[in-house]
Amino acid sequence: MNHQVPGSSALPGFKARPIRVLVAKVGLDGHDRGAKIIATALRDAGMEVIYTGLRQTPEMVVNAALQEDVDAIGISILSGAHNTVFPKIIQLMKEKGMDDVLLTGGGIIPEDDMKQLNEKGVGKLFAPGTPTTDIADYIKDWVKENRSF
Repeated sequence: MNHQVPGSSALPGFKARPIRVLVAKVGLDGHDRGAKIIATALRDAGMEVIYTGLRQTPEMVVNAALQEDVDAIGISILSGAHNTVFPKIIQLMKEKGMDDVLLTGGGIIPEDDMKQLNEKGVGKLFAPGTPTTDIADYIKDWVKENRSF
């Protein structure tokens, strides 16, 4: 007898649900062109995208991600607050038991800071100019390796 979860692509007639990604801008940074481009590229790559808009708090982002049952959170940050924002989001995700959700993002983040954030549990971070296909492929690969069904 097959005991796989409904929605698993291994069951005839069932199709796995699309990857769900929440894209957010945290803090007072009002530059959202890049976030909108990424959101569109992820949608075009077959993902369901929830874009929260500008001026979100870490709490708002994590609560929205929990409500929307996302596989990944993507933070666009250009304000220089990455060393405050990402650790706060990671902390809130842990408190809510969201260990199976990828936290990734991009923006103006020095390479040394990227490495330190990766060590704290943040996924790969992307610099401006990264091809959107690289970002979509990274999310797809991470979800494929970490999705429980």
